[in-house]
Amino acid sequence: MGRDTLKEKVLIVDDDPLVTKIIKDTLDKADFETAVLHDPSQALDVAKSFRPDIILVDRIMPTMDGCELCRQFRNNHYTAHLPILMLTSRTDTADKIAGFEAGADDYLCKPFEPLELVARLRAHIRRINQERQTNPLTGLYGNPAVEKEIKERIRKGQKFSALYIDIDNFKAYNDTYGFLQGDEVIKFLAETLITVFQENGNPDDFLGHIGGDDFIAITTPDRAEKISSLLIQSFDRGIKKFYSKDDWERGFVLTIDRRGREQIFPLLSLSIAIVSNEHRKIDSHWLVSEIAAELKKYAKTFPGSIYVKDRREA
Repeated sequence: MGRDTLKEKVLIVDDDPLVTKIIKDTLDKADFETAVLHDPSQALDVAKSFRPDIILVDRIMPTMDGCELCRQFRNNHYTAHLPILMLTSRTDTADKIAGFEAGADDYLCKPFEPLELVARLRAHIRRINQERQTNPLTGLYGNPAVEKEIKERIRKGQKFSALYIDIDNFKAYNDTYGFLQGDEVIKFLAETLITVFQENGNPDDFLGHIGGDDFIAITTPDRAEKISSLLIQSFDRGIKKFYSKDDWERGFVLTIDRRGREQIFPLLSLSIAIVSNEHRKIDSHWLVSEIAAELKKYAKTFPGSIYVKDRREA
């Protein structure tokens, strides 16, 4: 899910063609990349493909209220982390509060000054980049956000399961097919994660990309094993398209090392370590990482995709 351009992307959702033209012209001059949408019912699909850095939403639209659209964005893993600026012709406090409660990060009243719009957009993008530090390849939350999420759940006393997800034999794949194709595999796993959690997870589940081929997902204990099983099924079905016909039919990758010797590596698979405080006390994010490392090491002793869960009680 990498960027094709260094420009910051803005998705504009407003039913008024005149307003969207003014906004688009303003943002194009400010060197943003824009996508304009007059039908809010298509917003989630467009956001998924366009991958904006920030979203502009009109408060009042005939087919869908701006607040409802904000709620949809917040309940979708593709867009939950994105800043949302709401445009409105209303100035009363109650209306602004409704927007904030629906998930908007800021309000801008019409008519607005173009320079103020640009400044607000840049401020929100700068803030959100500093806060979430997403992985540039997948757009998922990075290490700082992962640590913060685990600490917060521990602080609140919530029961959770952290799924540490690792691609087996990824280095050998990269060496054989090249890092660009390896990046496509990473993006495929990120898309698989999002899809499985969108269809089977909770609204407040957390998805993160620790780095390389390592991912993390945090959900509730009752969903962890089902989601792990679905992730494995989806990954094992979809990974075929990243191999040549010969390698796939052979069932392994044959490489030559620097000394001219043949080396055989299995096909890509997933190892998932499930760490939970369901039956044991976990009082730090360090302990979560320590248990996960132990479980992943054990999981990799088995061939193919597998998930293992820490069932010990402290």
